[in-house]
Amino acid sequence: MIDRIGLADFLRRRRELLRPADIGVPDGVRRRTPGLRRDEVAKLASISTDYYARLEQCRGANPSEAIVASLARALRCDPDQRDHLFHLAGFSAPARYSAGYVRPGLMSLLDRLGDIPACVVSDVGEVLWQNTVAAITLRWNAGHSASRSANIVWRWFTEPALRTYVPEEDWPRHSQAHVSDLRATSARRGGDADVTELVDGLVAHSEEFRALWERHEVAVHRFDQKRFLHPEVGVLHLTCEVLLSPEADTKVLAFLPTEGTDAREKLALLRTIGTQDFQTSDAR
Repeated sequence: MIDRIGLADFLRRRRELLRPADIGVPDGVRRRTPGLRRDEVAKLASISTDYYARLEQCRGANPSEAIVASLARALRCDPDQRDHLFHLAGFSAPARYSAGYVRPGLMSLLDRLGDIPACVVSDVGEVLWQNTVAAITLRWNAGHSASRSANIVWRWFTEPALRTYVPEEDWPRHSQAHVSDLRATSARRGGDADVTELVDGLVAHSEEFRALWERHEVAVHRFDQKRFLHPEVGVLHLTCEVLLSPEADTKVLAFLPTEGTDAREKLALLRTIGTQDFQTSDAR
């Protein structure tokens, strides 16, 4: 059974303990509440501010396991705090080293990169967490979702709108990279339900994926040079460094400005725009 009073109290106290700097956002001059604002936590957890506010007020629908996992990441819970949050929400705590868990220390480290977009991605392509500049720059969803809206491989092959952020001439290379990397994951743990369901779903929904999958090309990608089309600054040339985390089947993607391009200046502009958005949003 959910402990609504305990859940609300824990969420509020965790939120008040965090500082804007902990999530890579400078302190705002108009900040009137301790810690983070509700809208900031909601944004980090990929849920609406109204829904999060109802949780802190002991109201509304019971949160799903996916939402609880997203809240644990947004509030920088360590393993014991995460387990406690699951118990308060009426769930058994998940395994300590599962693909959905991102260590608070890793999130803090990536937030402190400051000017570099960075995210944590599962080995099946689900964006588990991203720092502030990545959210502004890449415009990927983050956090578990039953609709797979946080899975960049699924969205690449099923949502044409996602490709508008990449130059069309780069599409074949991105498609091949997604499929060959997923093939490596499938070879390593193909009997696992999350891998099987994703592959079967993509085969059923995408002729392009099905054709590439049948080629049986495999590669674990650790480095790439990418171009993104951003509506605010145009083409961004970024070098993607991939750091693997074998203990949890996750990887860190860090997008550095490609040398010889104007990406550094464009990232600085996007950080300014994003920081202003955080600081001027209404507290709830």
